[in-house]
Amino acid sequence: MSILVTDQGFGPDDWTAPIAALNDAHDGIGIDLPSSADPLELAGRLPKIPLIRVDFPSFADGRGFTIARQLRLMGFKGRLRARGHVIADQYAMARRAGFDEVEISGDLAERQPEDQWMARANWQAHDYQERLRG
Repeated sequence: MSILVTDQGFGPDDWTAPIAALNDAHDGIGIDLPSSADPLELAGRLPKIPLIRVDFPSFADGRGFTIARQLRLMGFKGRLRARGHVIADQYAMARRAGFDEVEISGDLAERQPEDQWMARANWQAHDYQERLRG
């Protein structure tokens, strides 16, 4: 069972439409994007995509953060979800990169309970650039 992490805490996955692999996707459904994908493959299609779920095959693999930032810079306004091996310590980075939510397994939620994620939910306050300016 997957759990969604947002700035409000843990919650169930409320996405009910299909999510398809990049090559099988069509307008109006979610897209699963592997960490090896080039976001430019979605250029011109972004306004018709309601959700993009970016895979994190390992917590040490940061390519998903780069993909999120590129998608936002390209104008993606839909839901952007990180899925896989994202840990609580990376939540603030995920939000700063452009993710709206993180999808984690029930096992990870047991090892890293909601309070560990919520300790990083005030991600804007922990922006090093803001601390330097302040």
